[in-house]
Amino acid sequence: MTETLDPSRTALLTIDLQNDFLHPEGAYGRAGQTAESITALPARIRPVVDALRARRGTFVSAQFTLVPGPGGEPLIAQHLKKLRPFLGKGDFAPGAFGHSLVDALAPADYVVEKVAYSAFYQTRLEYILKALGIDTLIIGGIVTNGGVASTVRDAHLRNIHTILLSDGCAAFKQDVHEATLVSLGSVTDVMTCAQAVEMLS
Repeated sequence: MTETLDPSRTALLTIDLQNDFLHPEGAYGRAGQTAESITALPARIRPVVDALRARRGTFVSAQFTLVPGPGGEPLIAQHLKKLRPFLGKGDFAPGAFGHSLVDALAPADYVVEKVAYSAFYQTRLEYILKALGIDTLIIGGIVTNGGVASTVRDAHLRNIHTILLSDGCAAFKQDVHEATLVSLGSVTDVMTCAQAVEMLS
């Protein structure tokens, strides 16, 4: 299907490429929770953004969001609080520095706030895609086995064609990343960022 891809009906969808995940002063950076494979993603994905936009395509950024609750403390799932106890007031809050798309990719054409792994779960993403007539998603971001995998599978359930950027997504462990790529190969096309740029050119 990639041979007949229409760029004007295609969107690049990035998952969670935000300052709180990637910037040294973000929530994860301050906690020392990072990986070189993750911080390298924006520079790899940028050429895909430029190539797609040159062909009238769309760039959508899905951004993990912790909704501030009483006293400003985030409404956070218990499993995430246990997994990431360093997350606190102001982290991933809408409008905050940490919530924003990293400078290397900003601005996106559309921003979708998401509160769980999948960019489709209780968000406006599906509405935007339908309104724009988009039927193909090129997907990258973090983490491969979390938000990326959940979004790819949810797109598959909606009969949306997906292309997963093999070096445009990453996990905190390389073996987990690679195993997830193999697992997702049954529901998505997989290619490198350079291959995606070549396809769009």
